[in-house]
Amino acid sequence: MEKALKTDYILEMKNITKVFPGVRALDDVNFKVKRGEIHCLVGENGAGKSTLMKVLSGVWPHGSYDGDIILNGEIQKFQGIHDSEKAGIAIIYQELALIPELTVYENIYLGHEIKKGRTIDWNETIQKSQEMLRRVRLNVNPETKIRDLGVGKQQLVEIAKAFSKNVNLIILDEPTAALNDDDSANLLKLLKELKEEGVTSIMISHKLKEVIEIADTVTVLRDGKTVCSLSKEMGEISEPVLIRNMVGRAIDDIFPKRLEKNIGEVLLEVKNLNAVDPVSGKKILKDVSIHAKKGEVVGIAGLIGAGRTELARSIFGNPKGYRMDGDIYLNGNKMDFKHPKDAIKAGIAYVTEDRKAEGLILLQDIKNNITLANLKGIASNGIVNENEEINIGEHYRKSLNIKTPSVEQLIRNLSGGNQQKVSIGKWLNTTPQVLILDEPTRGIDVGAKFEIYTIINSLINQGMSIIMISSELPEVLGMSDRIYVVAQGRITGELTAEEATQDKVMELATI
Repeated sequence: MEKALKTDYILEMKNITKVFPGVRALDDVNFKVKRGEIHCLVGENGAGKSTLMKVLSGVWPHGSYDGDIILNGEIQKFQGIHDSEKAGIAIIYQELALIPELTVYENIYLGHEIKKGRTIDWNETIQKSQEMLRRVRLNVNPETKIRDLGVGKQQLVEIAKAFSKNVNLIILDEPTAALNDDDSANLLKLLKELKEEGVTSIMISHKLKEVIEIADTVTVLRDGKTVCSLSKEMGEISEPVLIRNMVGRAIDDIFPKRLEKNIGEVLLEVKNLNAVDPVSGKKILKDVSIHAKKGEVVGIAGLIGAGRTELARSIFGNPKGYRMDGDIYLNGNKMDFKHPKDAIKAGIAYVTEDRKAEGLILLQDIKNNITLANLKGIASNGIVNENEEINIGEHYRKSLNIKTPSVEQLIRNLSGGNQQKVSIGKWLNTTPQVLILDEPTRGIDVGAKFEIYTIINSLINQGMSIIMISSELPEVLGMSDRIYVVAQGRITGELTAEEATQDKVMELATI
């Protein structure tokens, strides 16, 4: 470590440039964080936020980038995560790095066990874990297994794990992306309390309302460059200002309006659908009846665990093997889907809420993923026509504005928004009549959201029927023609776009 001039900043990243083959991910980025503040880092998918934090945490070691990292007035040359943790930095990713089968205390001290001689001191480990859990305001037995905790509590265990390593700078990458409203509010409250204790936090987030609520300072990245840093104290942080700096232009209405609506006859109808989880025996859908018309966006709202995704999967050929009864009609014809391939053949497609685990193959390229659900369409005698595969990939790359120079780019190298477009393209390639979108904009930025909404409007104008499940009430209200509200496996209400409000939806969601 080399000495640098002491400042009021706990962290300064100066002139950081990081180049991957063919891509300048970070271009002379400057980033400064004051001691004891909550500093949010925002930008569109692919802007360089996560790459910058990987440089800071040692994932990309010194020598693989240009520029300087200055922590507590000293220039750092981290060669790995162990070095950054030793210096007092911890990074918590959106995909939590906990082991479900181990207990809370085993996870907290995994990799830096408390030892007495050559053996682990489990009594001391449990006692210290209780101290860490109290610090993050989590009241659970440290002997509880991680698998028995909800995602919100697991997130707090990750933070407790960070504190067990004596960190004073925490980086949180999209910490609320998978949390419900209550867990999100609890996490933000904790960050504010930790700030009072002198802990510095850097938070990457696409949820601008959360950013505005919690940030003391916001730094905006765009195309790998620092655009600006905004101060709450100076009154510079607002949603229009953030959006304008993130995307390089103003977006006056995040939900693009359709110039005209041409809603036709009923395309899909579900009558008295019941579903039981075969493992737990729990009834997850109870006498559900809904319908969707041509040229219509039908919103499905409700709290996490209400049965929204279970409803989507039941319509889409029941891939989870629920015990079901009830009727599904398509174009007035009664359907009997025994497998998702039956639903696909009939003209129903389902874009899953978890694109990385269930929707895409990250180690394959764009063209492979887009043609995956309809390989028969480009195969002869069991052999895939590679030229046709490229042509189809190129068609959707252009029509969906997938930002990549080549359809041979690996999915894992794309931003979240572009991954989502590939996932949608994969199902559009099956030429569906009904498209079910489950959390279509989860984990993507405001600019990419606008593009997804524009795609939805385009598909509706072509006569498709779209069923959209979303945990974001403004999204449901802004895009839907009608809204069904689900609570505890039942439809508790149906609202038109004109009569729906956040209060009415929440009232029905909590019946």
